[in-house]
Order: sequence, then structure tokens, then C-alpha cells
Amino acid sequence: MAGELNEGSVPPYYREVYEAIRSKIDERVQVEVFQRLLSRTDLPSAVQGQIAEHVDYTDGFLSKLSLYKALALIALAQQGKQPSPKLLENCIQEFPKPQLGEFKDLQTLRMQPTQESPLTVSQTLGKLLARDTVQVELIPEKKGLFLKHVEYQITSQHFKISVYRRYSDFDVFHELLLQRFAYRMVPALPPKRMLKGVLTSMSERDFIEGRRRALGRFINLVARHPFFSEDELVKTFLTFNGSDVQVKMRDACKKMGDEFMTNTMATLAKEYLPADIQAQFSSSRELIRNIHNSFHKLRDRAEKMAERSKENATDLLMFGRELSTLGSDGSPIPSLASSQSTWGILRQSLKGLSVEFALLADKGAQQGRREEDDVVEKLNLFLDLLQSYRDLCERHEKGVLHEHQRALQKYGMMKRQMMSATVQPKEQVSVEQLESRIVQQENAIQTMELRNYFSLFCLHQETQLIFTYLPITSHILGAFVNSQVQGHQEMGAVWNDLQQKLGCLFGVDEMQSPPLTAK
Repeated sequence: MAGELNEGSVPPYYREVYEAIRSKIDERVQVEVFQRLLSRTDLPSAVQGQIAEHVDYTDGFLSKLSLYKALALIALAQQGKQPSPKLLENCIQEFPKPQLGEFKDLQTLRMQPTQESPLTVSQTLGKLLARDTVQVELIPEKKGLFLKHVEYQITSQHFKISVYRRYSDFDVFHELLLQRFAYRMVPALPPKRMLKGVLTSMSERDFIEGRRRALGRFINLVARHPFFSEDELVKTFLTFNGSDVQVKMRDACKKMGDEFMTNTMATLAKEYLPADIQAQFSSSRELIRNIHNSFHKLRDRAEKMAERSKENATDLLMFGRELSTLGSDGSPIPSLASSQSTWGILRQSLKGLSVEFALLADKGAQQGRREEDDVVEKLNLFLDLLQSYRDLCERHEKGVLHEHQRALQKYGMMKRQMMSATVQPKEQVSVEQLESRIVQQENAIQTMELRNYFSLFCLHQETQLIFTYLPITSHILGAFVNSQVQGHQEMGAVWNDLQQKLGCLFGVDEMQSPPLTAK
């Protein structure tokens, strides 16, 4: 029968292709082998995706008839036709022969080692960090026609270029990233403004510096993400030097669409998901939430330690200044022999001690900055990533799943209306319109189901990225310990010098302080 796919209705070439690429231990064809076959057709990736969407898979394999169907669709697509199952039903001639290159090369598709599952993200922390390092520096404040604005110099080591961006550019970039990669971890942006009239000018500078750091963390996480780093949108943000970067980014995003439209795995995601994907998702989400809470507490403690180091530096500086003030006091000393013989010399000695205390204060301030830059900042980077994962989980549940459920409810309502129309005769036009709407809704539901599976597919990959980043814990601990060792060594050296100086000034015996009160 014309258009019917079976063993007898297909050309001998179809059977030869099947025998060449089928599994040696199975009567079926591996999905990976079929993907390699599809890539030999020279068809556009979008058309390849459409063909793959119309082919049935089970447990990562194609049946013989599924392969025949795919070969027929490939051949028809190579003739310039839109691949569709209806095209096969209406085919009244013998199914055409697809162009797959040299037949002798087809067996090599099967002999190639099975590639790692596309669900697996083969990355290490070192590889992720090596993808790029982006510097975000504040440039001198500029004034616009009415308002002053802050501008940043963005320097990418990977692209070896510097560009200038305003916060509004980051804002548009972030918005487009969420549109393009709705199923991936997109870090949040820091707030644009602070409450006016509440903070002092010094606090405003602190706010701007904090925002610069947060923007730096944001762009580095994006530039190191394996699915973002080579995307045209990210390249445009990091390399485009024109004044209309926002327009350029929007145009690039419009041309590409979202990741579901461009990722070759979008329509195949279901086949690679483990059967217990929902259970894995729930357990991973709970574990990562606990990790996030613990790292949040670690960051808070590290911030307090860095703040204490800076406060200690200030106290040491003020302590030295008070000693200097005391030593500079030129008030005459009463003519009491004991006082005049000791206090005059002691007072002169105190004046010179401010140098050592200023040095101690400087070392303490350096310690605080090291703790802030090397420890707190790394903790904040990982916290930003963990928060973006939690945001992604919420988008999955409130976005894709919710829309899918609403579409199913709408479909059920339309089916009930259709049943009512068949029981109670209505105008033919209204029935046909209802049928058309039902078909459209079925297509919408099918697309949403595919998006739901692709969302889970991406979630699984993003979860792997979180665990790939977890060894950053050792980097953080190493930075913390090293900063403490360096700080204590540097300050210890100054304290030792000060101790020796005091011994020379006052004598060793005077340095041995007896108890001043009874214990």
C-alpha cells in the first residue's frame, strides 16, 4: 500500500543501511549511531531536529521501522520538502533513496566508540575557571546631560579585549540571558540603586564598590559556564565596542531564539533522562539547599573576621597616635625627683613608638583586605552560583510545569466542549473551529512536554555543574589559612621588633611586668 512503511515497501537500500548500522547484539539502532548518520546528510540542523522529532525512540534505540521512517524523511527533506509523517502517508511512489555518502563508510558509524551521554557534563573546576577571567574595573565618574552615571571597563582574558559598559547594559544582558537560557543557571544582578538619604557619602562609595564586585562575579560565572561562554550573546557583550551594544544584543537574541530552538538535544532530551529523574531532582535540590545555607553562614563569619581585622588595624593606629600625643606633651614636669628622673625619659621614648604601631595597623589592614578579597569574595562567588540554582528550580516549577498543567486543563475543557457539540448538534462551522483549536492545543501540549523534558535535562546538567564547583571549598579554605599564616607572620615580626625596641628603651627588667593586683 502506498505510503505504508514496512519491510516490503521500502527500497533495498534502506535494508542495507539498517544492516550496516544496527547493533551487533540487538536488532535495533543506537540513538548515537543514528545521530552520526543524520549528521552525514548535510541537512540544516533545524531540519535534522525536525526529523529526529518525528522518529520514535525507546531506551536510547530506534526500531527497524523507525529507522526506515527516518531514512524516508531524510530523502524527502533532501528533495526540499518539509519533513512530516503526513508526507509519508501521501507518498504514492517508491520511497526515495537518501544521500548518505559512501556506503562503505556507514559501517564505521557503528564501529565508532559510543560517545558519552550528552546528559553528562564532563568538566572539572580547573577547566571551568580556565575558560575565562573577566576584570570589571570602575572608571572615573562621568556626567551625562542630566544625571551622572557609573561606567565599567570589562576586560576578558579569553577574548583579549576591553569594552566599556554601564549598569543598564548589564541589565539588558541579564534580561536576554534569561530569555535565551531560561533552563540554565543565570546569576542575579546586584541592585542598581540604594535608598537615597539613608546612607552617607562614604556608604555610597562602599555600595558602588560592592556592586562592582557583584557585577564581576556575575560576568565571570557567565563567561565560565560551558553552555554560555561561546554563545553569540555573551560574545557580543564581552567584545562589541559600538555605542549601541543593547540593540546589538537584542538583535542577536532575536535571530537565535531560546536554547530550546537551537539545541540539537531539545527534542531528544526525554530519551536520555533517567527513569528516576524526579527523585534525583528532589534529593539534589534538598542537598544543594543545605549546602547553600551552610556556605551562607561561612560567608557571614568570614565577613565578620575581615571586619574585625580592619577594626583592629584602626585601633592599633589610634593606639600609636595616642602614645605619640602622650610623648609630645610639652607640659613641665613637677620638681619631684623620682618623677623627673623617669617620666621625662619615658615620655620621649613613647613618641617614637607610633611608627611601629602604624606599621602594625598597615599589616592589620592588609590582613582584612586579604580576607575580604581571597576568602569572602570566593564565598560570595559560590553563593551567587548556588542562589542561581535555586532560582532555576523555581523557574522550572512555576514556569514550565505550571504552563504545562494549564495547557492540559485547557485541552480537557475543549475536549468536553467537543463532546457536547457532538451530542447537541451545532453549526458545522463552529464544530470545525473547535476541532482546529483542539489540534492547535494538542500541538502546544506536545511542545510543552518537550520543553518540560528539556528543562529537566538542563536541570540535570546544571546540578552536575554545582557539584563540579564544590571543590572550590578547598580553594576557600586554602586562601583563609594562607591569609592567617601570612598575617600572623607579618604582624608577629613587627611585634618582635617592637619588643626588642622596648627592651632597648626601657631595659629588660622594666619589661617584666609584675602582677599589679592580687589574684
